[in-house]
Amino acid sequence: MGLYYGCINMRLTSLTKKVLIIAAVIFSITSCTGKGGREITDRSGRTVTIKTSINRIVSTAPSNTEIIYDLQQAHKLVAIDRHSANIAGISEVLPKLDFFYPDAEVIINLEPDIIIASGHNATGTGEDPFRLLREMGIPVVYISMSKSIDEIYNDIAFIADILYAEKEGEHLINSMKAQVTEILQKASGIESRKAVYFEISTAPDMMTFGKDSFIDDMISVIGARNIFENDNWFIMPSAEAVITRNPDVILTNVNYIDDPIGEIKNRPGFTHINAVINNRIYQIDNDSSSRPSSRIIPALRQMSQAVYPELYE
Repeated sequence: MGLYYGCINMRLTSLTKKVLIIAAVIFSITSCTGKGGREITDRSGRTVTIKTSINRIVSTAPSNTEIIYDLQQAHKLVAIDRHSANIAGISEVLPKLDFFYPDAEVIINLEPDIIIASGHNATGTGEDPFRLLREMGIPVVYISMSKSIDEIYNDIAFIADILYAEKEGEHLINSMKAQVTEILQKASGIESRKAVYFEISTAPDMMTFGKDSFIDDMISVIGARNIFENDNWFIMPSAEAVITRNPDVILTNVNYIDDPIGEIKNRPGFTHINAVINNRIYQIDNDSSSRPSSRIIPALRQMSQAVYPELYE
């Protein structure tokens, strides 16, 4: 081992050497314990070998952290991403990791049994921030961005399975399904569906979602129609595209400016949109509408009541 490090010393940074040394120690400890593992396919299609006992979890996305908490497994968390810090019930003293650039050395020192990551943890260049940790033998499972509410159920079932919390997962999914069914039943008598534009980023860089997204599915569940339902997934529409499609209702989960509703009303050309003319612009909770987890129900209820208030009179 000493000869190996001596040969590559000039090509390794001090951090990389430290990472490899710690990895060797972890590998040695794991080998000595003789613990077995099981092979699973994660939500991104990767094959991963995980330990038969999961007691130390690193969660790198708030949607995953919410699911872990709702499965009553939060006591196993040893680190979370910074966006998970506002989740009620999560320990404030847990180390907070950068969403795109998590500190590998910090993670290694925590000796996790598993890292539950998001497909969105990859940087803008597509680089996998956990590649080195995976190559070192630390199990990393990826939860891709859900394309529908059904896929969120599957995410919950997957995480419940790897954490040996199947009963909690079944209960959580059944509770969600019952509430979604309730909203679907309210929408079942709607004869003329409202056209909806759901905005997640304000002008000049407007952003929304089209088909194959859980946001589009949520709009459908409440009995409405996404004006971008025929466009693929993530969209940056022009103002002209929104004006031309003339939504009856505009929903926004933007929370980083003081008055997102007023900003929409005052955009050039938007005064011709029905939603603006009829004052049908509503702000939806950002967390529950942007995190594909067990907590989308509050956003679904807000959306349903905003688009079809007559159903709740």
